[in-house]
Amino acid sequence: MTAPLAVDGPAAPPRANGELLFTAPWESRAFGMAVALYEAGAFAWPDFQQALITRIAAWEAAPEGGWSYYTHWLGALEDVLALSDGVGARAAALAGRAPGHDHDTGSGHGHGH
Repeated sequence: MTAPLAVDGPAAPPRANGELLFTAPWESRAFGMAVALYEAGAFAWPDFQQALITRIAAWEAAPEGGWSYYTHWLGALEDVLALSDGVGARAAALAGRAPGHDHDTGSGHGHGH
């Protein structure tokens, strides 16, 4: 399942010569994270696209700070994940774990206790 990226319109990612355009490393990581979560079934792509359009429209109505497509991309990802039942349940389960639950003192990977 590949994310059906828009090629034009408000939800379309920036492109240069037909290739996706990332101006900073975090932008490509944010893009990859959203696509990977979609491909894992965390949310429906139309829901993400609508959340992205909503975020962009809100910024256009009251611009705050400079324009950053991928800032809106991350905000839309947060929005769809917040609405996802599975993500909320997983987050609650992780939050309920005791600190250090997955590390023992002999882990061998540089943690000093």
